[in-house]
Amino acid sequence: MSKWDKLLSEICSLSKGLRFDELRKVLESYGYQMHEPRSGSSHYTFRKRGCQPITIPKHEPIKKIYVEMVKQVVESEAKNDENA
Repeated sequence: MSKWDKLLSEICSLSKGLRFDELRKVLESYGYQMHEPRSGSSHYTFRKRGCQPITIPKHEPIKKIYVEMVKQVVESEAKNDENA
């Protein structure tokens, strides 16, 4: 199993050991662009045309709710790949 597959597996199983940079890597691979926070905030927003923006705070450990958001993206992209 490659590192990428292992990372996607951890996201889909809602692992508690995920880091912000791992979620960022996954979102950017699916075409999301990271936007820096303004005025001292620690919340980064990821945007992709035609999709809801996703906001994730850069705190360790990442809370389960944010991993669930990225899991939804992974699952919807997998469906899109199957339908294409």
